[in-house]
Amino acid sequence: MSIFAQWNELANKERTKEEHDKFWEEYLMKETKIYEYILEHHDEAVSGELAELAQKFDSDAVTFVGFIDGINTSLKESFVLEELKEDSDIKFDVDFEKLYYNMLDAKAYWLYNLPQWDDILTQDKRDEIKKDYNKSHIAVSNKVGRNEPCICGSGKKYKKCCGV
Repeated sequence: MSIFAQWNELANKERTKEEHDKFWEEYLMKETKIYEYILEHHDEAVSGELAELAQKFDSDAVTFVGFIDGINTSLKESFVLEELKEDSDIKFDVDFEKLYYNMLDAKAYWLYNLPQWDDILTQDKRDEIKKDYNKSHIAVSNKVGRNEPCICGSGKKYKKCCGV
């Protein structure tokens, strides 16, 4: 069984509410510490063997693959998660604008509000990314208004033409 499959099994394991909350609270604390490190060292790519990096970040390989699963879409080159092994070479070449956007999308306020972002993206740039995020999540209706021009091209109002 791949490490990624082990992570999925662990993450989706049936638990009581208390066990579930404890598991995710511990995971999110580890995740936050890793992100703090990556953001503080944004000018260098974090790299090494998966097992070594997991140990460096006080994690086991399975939990660390869970972290990789979360950051994977924010990397310039993503990993094939199912192929990761403990001796796999890992390099986090992060697209920080995409990472910030993805944190907004995940509603991970504890991550996108980290003070380490100040040295990476200006407040204006973060506001611009947030604006783009909000714009992309606006519900758009395809419904034609009664007083709009008819979609058939007749030039009449919709209510006087096809909307009868």
